[in-house]
Amino acid sequence: MDRTAEIQRKTNETSIVMKLNLNGTGVSEINTGIGFFDHMLNSFTKHGFFDLKLHVDGDLYVDAHHTVEDTGIVLGQAIKAALGDKKGIKRYGNSLLPMDDVLVLCAIDLSGRPYLVYDVTLTTNRVGYMDTELVKEFFYAVSYAAGMNLHIKMLHGANNHHIIEAAFKAFAKALDEAAGYDARISDVLSTKGTVD
Repeated sequence: MDRTAEIQRKTNETSIVMKLNLNGTGVSEINTGIGFFDHMLNSFTKHGFFDLKLHVDGDLYVDAHHTVEDTGIVLGQAIKAALGDKKGIKRYGNSLLPMDDVLVLCAIDLSGRPYLVYDVTLTTNRVGYMDTELVKEFFYAVSYAAGMNLHIKMLHGANNHHIIEAAFKAFAKALDEAAGYDARISDVLSTKGTVD
């Protein structure tokens, strides 16, 4: 079954073209203009086994905020579109991901109801050329555009690069599980008969 989505979004602040394949192998071609953000998105695709083509032209002369937030919006829209009617998917996914000194928990419900709980402590203002406060903005944008309940909790860790990367990898693993199929689910996994 084809589970791809192509999204284009153009505003006065950003121009974004994205193609996402949920049934991929982890192949990515990403250029946001922010090296660290590219690294995080490459980690997301590799560890979630998603294929992602992404090109962003953003107003980086202002700062990275619009580029990161708008990319989150488009990724959320692409996830929602690629999931389609959600019939047969597990709906829930979680990952407890270690990375050196860091341990991060991510849990997802593809319920159609957006909500973000983000409990991550970062102690530097920037990693590379990306403001660390934008990590929360990214995940907020993804969760609301996709209509997912998303929890990210840092259990322990000190290195900010590792903390952020573990969050992206845990998100990827949890999404891969939640979007995966279970042969026992013939419709949608809901007593209401809908997950929208």
